[in-house]
Amino acid sequence: MSNLVPPHGGGKLKPLLLEGAALQQASARAGGLPKVMVSSRERGDIIMLGIGGFTPLDGFMTHADWEGVCDGMRMTNGLFWPIPITLSTDKSTAATFKTGTDVALVDPENGELLATMKVTEKYAINKAHECATVFRTTDLEHPGVKMVMEQGEVNLAGPVKVLSQGGFPSKYGEFYMTPAQTRAVFEANGWSTVAAFQTRNPMHRSHEYLAKVAIEVCDGVLIHSLLGNLKPGDIPAEVRTRTIGVLMEKYFVQKTVVQSGYPLDMRYAGPREALLHALFRQNYGCSHQIVGRDHAGVGSYYGPFDAHHIFDEIPKGALETRPLKIDWTFWCYPCGGMASARTCPHDDKERLLVSGTKLRKWLSEGAEVPAEFSRPEVLAILREYYQGLAAHEKVEVKLAGHSAR
Repeated sequence: MSNLVPPHGGGKLKPLLLEGAALQQASARAGGLPKVMVSSRERGDIIMLGIGGFTPLDGFMTHADWEGVCDGMRMTNGLFWPIPITLSTDKSTAATFKTGTDVALVDPENGELLATMKVTEKYAINKAHECATVFRTTDLEHPGVKMVMEQGEVNLAGPVKVLSQGGFPSKYGEFYMTPAQTRAVFEANGWSTVAAFQTRNPMHRSHEYLAKVAIEVCDGVLIHSLLGNLKPGDIPAEVRTRTIGVLMEKYFVQKTVVQSGYPLDMRYAGPREALLHALFRQNYGCSHQIVGRDHAGVGSYYGPFDAHHIFDEIPKGALETRPLKIDWTFWCYPCGGMASARTCPHDDKERLLVSGTKLRKWLSEGAEVPAEFSRPEVLAILREYYQGLAAHEKVEVKLAGHSAR
């Protein structure tokens, strides 16, 4: 019997990915179904449904579930869920089939058949309402708001049968694991308490400090990198996984850390996305999630610790995975090492605040990076990456919000 936290919803993992003869039959049939092209964000959601990361969902949400999640983070069956998981298309495509029809969900980048879906409902939503509730803003400069406002006019609800993992296993190999696989690794290591460390950036000294604090109180840490799409200027997953690998090899005790990745795009929903991260990390077997400054935020849309506070606002028992809330972290020169606002008595002028945005800005400009900011082995990989960028691939990095401190 497992000592790990149970999957969300209190039951077993519910992967929707078909295998064997069932996969062959469904794939052959999918070729003759009406086609719905999905977005990059929806592709990630389909794969998470397939591997059980979104247990216990069986597909894309109905209008009633969309409304319940937006307004109260509850589906109609009472299940806690913080962000709508929806699929949209344009009016003309939706008009070509009736409710009850099976459709094929297709990756527009390569034409791959990702899943089939029985359409149980077609509905329109108030996109501005979704943005106001989920992102706390309707500003089109917010990347998540822009994503929602640009999606199709019609949402499609219904259960899905997933046919593909979108190439993630072959692209990332051992760095990509399903919830069943991470759970097996944790159990093989003898772990019962596991802290997830969420990252969309290479790990700098502050990240390293957070992970090591978690190792002091949990059996191990899952460094869980986002492998889906980011905003322009962010560092690709292939580069990030290399930097994390060298950091684990050189600066962590062996078998205290596992590196893996998950196939979602960032939504940049701040506090609500922190809850979604904790929810699917529960499915991956994590009892805790490290929540630092401005978790899943962007710009200055959220307060630095809004993601801390939201865990205190949700009903007791909504999630098994609990937050490890950690204050501002920085290099303190008088202390001679990494510290947090709770442990360091010195003034701001004595501190070097470490942020991923600052690191990207310095590297993109070819500037010097303080030794206290990042390990030299990590910097070497990152400098190689930036030096290899063509002129049209370079994006100006601006400091804004909390990263500008």
